[in-house]
Amino acid sequence: MSDGVESPPLQATVVAFINATNAFDIERALALFSTTAVIDDPSTGSSFNKHAGVRDYLERYFLGYHTVTRLLSLERLGDVRARVRVDFTGDFGHEIGLLLVALDSAGRISRIDASLE
Repeated sequence: MSDGVESPPLQATVVAFINATNAFDIERALALFSTTAVIDDPSTGSSFNKHAGVRDYLERYFLGYHTVTRLLSLERLGDVRARVRVDFTGDFGHEIGLLLVALDSAGRISRIDASLE
C-alpha cells in the first residue's frame, strides 16, 4: 500500500530519464539531474561531474551510439535510491546494464553508478 505512495517519484524519474534518452532529447534528460550530479561508469573509464559532465556522457554514449534503453526492473533501496536493470541496444550491439540511481531532496538525479552485467 505505501509503495503506491512512495515509489512513483523515484520510478517516474527513472522512466522520464529513459524516455528522454530514448528520444535523444539531451536537454530533457539533463533537466532531471541536479547541477552537482555525478555519473560514474567504469565501462567508459571515467566519471562525469556536474551538468557539463552529464551532458558529455549523454551526448557521447546515448546520442553518439544511438542507445535505446528498456527498463527491465527497478528495485527500491529506500525512498531516494534504486537499483535499475536495463537493456541497452545501439551501434555497439546489445548490453544489459545496472544503474544505481540516487535522487537529491528536490527529486533530481544526484548520482548514477553504472555497470554492465
